[in-house]
Amino acid sequence: MKSEISNPDLKISLVIPVYNEAESLAQLVSAVRAQTRQPDEVILVDGGSTDRTVELARELTAEDERFRVVEAGRASPGRGRNVGSGEARYAWLAYTDAGIRLDPEWLERLAEKVSEEPGTEVVYGNFEPETRTFFERCAAIAYVSPRRPHSCGVPLRGRFIASALMQREVWRRVGGFPDLRAAEDLIFMERVEALGFKTGWAPRAYMWWQLQPTLAGTFRRFALYSKHNVWAGRQRFWHYGIARQYVLALPFVVLAFVHSAWWLLVPVLGLAARAAKSVWRHREGRSLLWALNPFQFACVVVVLLTIDLATFAGWARALLTRPTGAAAEQGTAA
Repeated sequence: MKSEISNPDLKISLVIPVYNEAESLAQLVSAVRAQTRQPDEVILVDGGSTDRTVELARELTAEDERFRVVEAGRASPGRGRNVGSGEARYAWLAYTDAGIRLDPEWLERLAEKVSEEPGTEVVYGNFEPETRTFFERCAAIAYVSPRRPHSCGVPLRGRFIASALMQREVWRRVGGFPDLRAAEDLIFMERVEALGFKTGWAPRAYMWWQLQPTLAGTFRRFALYSKHNVWAGRQRFWHYGIARQYVLALPFVVLAFVHSAWWLLVPVLGLAARAAKSVWRHREGRSLLWALNPFQFACVVVVLLTIDLATFAGWARALLTRPTGAAAEQGTAA
């Protein structure tokens, strides 16, 4: 049963970019309809799907006038959110993504923060990685940020655009999202912070983020992220740090070839230290036995190596294939 809307004057447009989501769309629509605080409208922005996403979206929402399906043509997630935000009828925008799982109270908890703290312009919720398999648990350790103490009193992983609520005026003043397939959310949130909008946190506004379920999928996803981060001029936040580690390891690899294979222990121990640090940061009160699980440790190492390889592959691809249109403009601006 739906709860009473605590602030009926707060009209919310929920904007969701979608692309080839035929398999997950029914779950997404169902999760939105299960919200204890219903959005006043839902805008599904299709970014040029080649499967049945658009057709299925219209079928699933035909009897619910709150839902609108907008076809944006070939669009990145950034442009998709901009199109949806521009189409929105109401003063507050909530953002989430396809392929995620929303807690039934997600939107209600976000809206509560606006009522509790008058003047709040942006609210970030909480998120967790979906870890149903051993591989997904190891992947979360390898690359999902751990929970950290936060001023709201509850440990959080940080800002996440797929769990956010903000005034439409914030989106307008920031200038919208960059037209990129990756890093567009980070750039947008950094601009929000730089402009000093009053931000609140809703730690009980939970959503679960689907990780790539295979090593091959992880490689493809991070190669894509890497390429678009380079085009956005953000190498200093990611690529340079990884490159430095391999530059430092190179002399020891050379020594291993010309002198003794024992020199390879130095870069191997360096990689092991990275994996150990990731495991320890995600321990979160679990037993020491959990942290020392050799199978988990080995899997984390493999995932880290895969991400490193994907980073270099995406970097090379970005340098060999120059961006065009809006992506090129974003890279120049960065």
